[in-house]
Amino acid sequence: MNHDKYINSVNLNQNTNFPYLVLNVINGNSYPRNPGFRVMHWHEDIQFIYVLDGEIEIATLESRTVLHKGDGFFINKNVVHLVDKVDACHYNSFIFPDYFLRFYLGSPAEQIVRQIIGLEDFPIFPIVNVKENIAVLNTLRKLSSLEQNKTTLYPYEVLSTLSTLWLEFCRAVQISENEAHKKNSQITNRMAIFLQYIELHYPEDVTLESLAKSANVSKSECLRCFKTTLQTTPYKYLIEYRLSKAADLLKNTDKLIENITSEVGFHHVSYFGKCFREKTGFSPSEYRENFYFMLKK
Repeated sequence: MNHDKYINSVNLNQNTNFPYLVLNVINGNSYPRNPGFRVMHWHEDIQFIYVLDGEIEIATLESRTVLHKGDGFFINKNVVHLVDKVDACHYNSFIFPDYFLRFYLGSPAEQIVRQIIGLEDFPIFPIVNVKENIAVLNTLRKLSSLEQNKTTLYPYEVLSTLSTLWLEFCRAVQISENEAHKKNSQITNRMAIFLQYIELHYPEDVTLESLAKSANVSKSECLRCFKTTLQTTPYKYLIEYRLSKAADLLKNTDKLIENITSEVGFHHVSYFGKCFREKTGFSPSEYRENFYFMLKK
């Protein structure tokens, strides 16, 4: 990505001995005022956001996400983005270098940090207010509280809280990935049942209801599984499967086309012929003649 088109919003504290920046943003006004705040920009640092009140929208070059009170958000380094208010809102933005999380040079923590920081395929992560994210959100809330009552131990309190934040965040990401894996596995298992059912029953009157019932799911879930995995509908897949079986029979048997029509689950020869021509460019008889002609050659 060409970052030259966008503003590098520099951490205002980058040249201090504690380059940790907290933006307190109320109704679209940032305190302190930060370069690039109102336009698409990027940071060399990582960023966490916590919504204290109202709603905000976070836009990247690929997505838009609306967050509500109690939600959080992670933005990886070098990701072009813009945070804007939806309505009256109040949020905190925590910006800091990733070396805060590494502890020391050669630390085993470095590998855990590198698993996420700077990865192009992990640009953002919404931290919505659900059970898996409670620990992360509680830690973000603690960071906000530290800004209200700064003590002489403030830097150490922040650093230790950031370490806890990263630990809980990694756990939440891991849970999220595991849940996604479970869902994918579930869909894969259901699709295996659906496809086996079609293989065994394609000559019969297969309905969406009977197909869904074979895997003990709703009709809408059956439709979703086909759309997610094959980008098609159960009906279209069934027609394709019947046509492939018909093509095999036309090539390998001398059965009458009328008989093949009913044998693969079509009720009308005319409809079968129409579907077959759309799929192959030939009528069933032309397809058979063509195949035999090719064999003789």
